Amino acid sequence: MATDVVMPQMGESIAEGTVSRWIKKVGDKVERDEPLLEISTDKVDAEIPSPAAGVLTEILAKEGDTVPVNSVVARIAAEGESTASAPAPKPEPVPAPAPAPEPPAAQPAPQPTPQPATPPPATDEVASLEERRRTKSSPLVRKIAAENNVDITQLSGTGVSGRVTKNDILDYLQQPKPAAAAAPAPAPAPQRAPERPAIQYAPGESTRLEPLSVMRKRIAQHMIQSKQTSAHVTTVFEVDFTNIDKLRRSSKETYLERGVKITYLPFIVQAIVGALREFPILNASMDDNNVVYHRDMNIGIAVALEWGLIVPVLKHADELNILGLARSINDLGDRARAKRLSPEDVQGGTFTITNPGIYGGLFGTPIINQPQVAILGVGGVKKRAVVIETEEGDSIAIRSMCYLALTFDHRLIDGAIADQFMARVREIIEAGSFTM
Repeated sequence: MATDVVMPQMGESIAEGTVSRWIKKVGDKVERDEPLLEISTDKVDAEIPSPAAGVLTEILAKEGDTVPVNSVVARIAAEGESTASAPAPKPEPVPAPAPAPEPPAAQPAPQPTPQPATPPPATDEVASLEERRRTKSSPLVRKIAAENNVDITQLSGTGVSGRVTKNDILDYLQQPKPAAAAAPAPAPAPQRAPERPAIQYAPGESTRLEPLSVMRKRIAQHMIQSKQTSAHVTTVFEVDFTNIDKLRRSSKETYLERGVKITYLPFIVQAIVGALREFPILNASMDDNNVVYHRDMNIGIAVALEWGLIVPVLKHADELNILGLARSINDLGDRARAKRLSPEDVQGGTFTITNPGIYGGLFGTPIINQPQVAILGVGGVKKRAVVIETEEGDSIAIRSMCYLALTFDHRLIDGAIADQFMARVREIIEAGSFTM
């Protein structure tokens, strides 16, 4: 008997997924738990393993198709029954008994039957309306609609079978609302923002056209949404990493013996956690009316991939020492690059760190990862000649210096609080007192 391959539920708020790539083709043999296809969702890209061993006999969702969770995307049959299983669904043409209604000539009188059809419409209409609400939206979309007083049934969805997706409702909410006086003008049906005109190319121009990947579209939407939501302000501090550099070098061999590569990042995470304890306002999330202060310290670590950017979350970072942080950071990075992250690995973040400095940049001004209120950008650690104060007076020394840039949401956090937080981070790093 054939085994159905279904679109998995990759997180409780995710209602659909996009087939990015089929790793196997029709006719290929597959083993149980062998990677079968890649999917992309709002939260994560992942490889989906085969639920059974056998032969891939049918692919029902092509690359690029977006389908609801629990939809059948392929079928796998045991090796012997691969051909026998496909024709089974043929017995569809049963509707042949249709010609029976020939003798209606003698029955024109019983026309009162259409009469009872008039009372039910009231309840039937309500039922069909509710059905449309359920089938055309996910729980997350319905929640957003309820919070913004939006009638989902009035939106035209771009998902499968007209399903209203999260992007549809966010696009709708971002459109400028008509003035109150113009209330009787709901006629303008353009519910989606006008598309930008296509780029024009001269004949013979040397170009290459490539559509955006699903992940790249998601990143673009999230970045625009964040800039439109938060009042972004960035403050930059210069921090002396010399003591961290000494600790890292002295511990390098010991950590390698335990199978862990030690970088600057675990020290930065521990310093951030220490400062968040004193300034919990930066470990918060917010919407238009509420601030949520998180007791857990779940630090998102941005990971650059060849095909985009993803932010796996280091859960309960305040409970780990430097060795535990280094081990967890390396594990998240390796699994992100191998597309082995689960939905839980990218959810629940309360503060984010991005580290473009490994590529040589001095500092950047990162964009806040919504609905968080702050993100730290780490610049490159460079040896520079700096003036230091000693008991004998000022002197010039070679120190390992780094710029740390904190972008914060000015709707909630004032500049004074942000700078006090960063001053504490700098103090912890420069003191070099860490739990190894």
